[in-house]
Amino acid sequence: MNSESAADTAPVLSPKERRQRNREEMQRAILDAARAVMREQGVAALSLREVARRVKMQAPSLYAYFPSKIALYDALFLEGIRTYASYHGSAIAGDTFSWDMLHTWIEMYMRFAHEHPDLYQLCFERPVPGFVPSDESMAESRRLLAGSDEVLAGAVASGEIRLDLANNQARDLVIAMMHGLTSQHMANEPHLPFGSGRYGSLIPAAVALFRAAWEPGHPAAAGVGGPDHRESGSSAGKEVGR
Repeated sequence: MNSESAADTAPVLSPKERRQRNREEMQRAILDAARAVMREQGVAALSLREVARRVKMQAPSLYAYFPSKIALYDALFLEGIRTYASYHGSAIAGDTFSWDMLHTWIEMYMRFAHEHPDLYQLCFERPVPGFVPSDESMAESRRLLAGSDEVLAGAVASGEIRLDLANNQARDLVIAMMHGLTSQHMANEPHLPFGSGRYGSLIPAAVALFRAAWEPGHPAAAGVGGPDHRESGSSAGKEVGR
């Protein structure tokens, strides 16, 4: 099909549709410019005036697309959560728990931070004083947690893992571990590939710690867990088996 025939078959937009398309294109340009500013100057240093300069408009004109800087941050937060969702989804694809899945989950979190440092900071750290994501944006974030909860609950129900704490606490412990490794990697060795370096290379060790504590029958599992396992001697080993 040549260019002329393609043009002939292209849908003809109404004036309203053209305005909507132009608006969406400008919103996209503003978001891209804002991300560039955050990467170059820091997430908290986002300047509407600088964003406007980069998209070649007056700063007050930005308010026709985003009513405030907080609204712009919220749109970027939502974009960050949706971007991370693709990484998260690839890690827990199939909804069946495995230790390889846990390794991939932690690794994908670090990869997201490495490839999108501006969105990672905005979504998973607190770089902007006073910024609170909207209910809509937080709903997207909670859906990610719900997906992780389902995988973990399935693993507990099937007997693949045994926990000495609530499922949501186990999930939060995994999140704390992967965020700790990732934040240290990004703070100290952001130039190195994800999964490598001083902290990235610890992902297998982190998974091994969880496996030793949570895998039924693991040789290291005896005496590892919550306050029920503070006793010593053979009686502690019997408690683990209950």
